[in-house]
Amino acid sequence: MTAVSMRIGTRKSTMALAQTGEIKRQLSTVAPDLAVEIVKFETRGDQDQIGLLLPHGGKGGAFVAEIRAAVIAGELQAAMHSLKDMPGNEDTPGLVIGATLVRDPPSDALVLREGVSLDDLKRSRGRGFKLGTNAVRRAAYVRRMFPEIEVIHFRGAADSRVRKLDKGEMQRLADGGEAGPADALVMARSGLERVGLAHRIACEFTAREMLPAAGQGIVAVECAANDWQTRRYLALIDDPAAHLCADAEREVLWVLNGHCNSPIAGFATIAGREMTLAASVLDLAGGQLLEASRSGPADKPRELGRAVAFDLLAQGAAAIIETSRPV
Repeated sequence: MTAVSMRIGTRKSTMALAQTGEIKRQLSTVAPDLAVEIVKFETRGDQDQIGLLLPHGGKGGAFVAEIRAAVIAGELQAAMHSLKDMPGNEDTPGLVIGATLVRDPPSDALVLREGVSLDDLKRSRGRGFKLGTNAVRRAAYVRRMFPEIEVIHFRGAADSRVRKLDKGEMQRLADGGEAGPADALVMARSGLERVGLAHRIACEFTAREMLPAAGQGIVAVECAANDWQTRRYLALIDDPAAHLCADAEREVLWVLNGHCNSPIAGFATIAGREMTLAASVLDLAGGQLLEASRSGPADKPRELGRAVAFDLLAQGAAAIIETSRPV
């Protein structure tokens, strides 16, 4: 019998390797005949731990493009991505999402430096505090909750960000300056759990307080559309509920033409045969917040995503998104 193999590309970060390791574990369970090899990439976003992601083409260019190119070239059979890092406003001909794993907790969480308490932050409404994040959506929501807080640019893998926070390290900036040190971080709960740092969560934001990014908590495995052998294997580990939610949330990004500098959120849940999708658009300062929510058949996620996106457009979302575009 001819041996069957699958080479899966992934970033070299601790979290990415943990996510890809879970893909390998699941594939080994359902397809013992399959030999899975993990191929590590140091993407442009990993190499540059200083600058904004925008010059690299946003998260898609920084963390996704090189691994995607290897799949298209036939060097890999599949690529692991955190779904929230995959651009939702553009198509990649020849590639499909072959599997989405069961969704991890999608919420955002607050991590505090030692000596800083949640009560201190609440009492001061953020005055005198510096909070680190590289996500414009998180920054906008934080500014709504804590109007006096100073949000600073903060880069790095999940574990390295917490390490910089604890050591009081400054964040180097692309212009040669520095920012920080940070008193707190806002990060994905799932990312903290993946790197063994869930115990550092000071509080977890509800979806009402901070709606997650589209695809947050979902691990996606991308492959060539015409590679039917790989698609058959990936289908064995695909979680239908996560895939339906991903389709709905990404449809919002597609219709809004949201880019990496747009504070856009989207989160779908399924109960029985019904899906509920909530989405929001904020300005960068967090002063404006547009929200929309609808429910519909769970087996028609894209239709629901389009309807919610059109509700946001009717409220003026296009103008807010346009103001956030780089000049």
